[in-house]
Amino acid sequence: MRCPACGNPESKVVDSRPSEDGTAIRRRRECLDCSRRFTTYERLGDNPLLIIKTDGSSEAYDRQKLMRGLLMACAKRPISPEQIGSLIDSIESELRNASKSEIKSKELGDMALVRLAKLDDVAYVRFASVYKDFQNVEEFSAALEGLRYHD
Repeated sequence: MRCPACGNPESKVVDSRPSEDGTAIRRRRECLDCSRRFTTYERLGDNPLLIIKTDGSSEAYDRQKLMRGLLMACAKRPISPEQIGSLIDSIESELRNASKSEIKSKELGDMALVRLAKLDDVAYVRFASVYKDFQNVEEFSAALEGLRYHD
């Protein structure tokens, strides 16, 4: 692991423990060159998950792609990156427990929407507007109504 401050590849582990949600191991490291401390997370490597897109094509699941979409939906909202990370951890944990090797992009989006609805209404609507590709005000209004009945 390279030090984010100086780029030195040598570091020592100072502390190691399970992450708060138990899906990763949190390691506190110290650079052997500049003595800066930083945190790394190790996740269990398992079979890659394939996302089946609406056009029938598939691509490997990309945590960062989901993170980017959620960060845009949550921009300027009182939601921390840690909360978004926990939301994604929750989705990944559910997928691992279901032992799925493929999932439709619609199912993945629905999983994110359910969790966003509990976190922040505005972020939910923003994510839904892109994910569901609203074409008119009626579709947007229907999503708002669905959110009202979700609470």
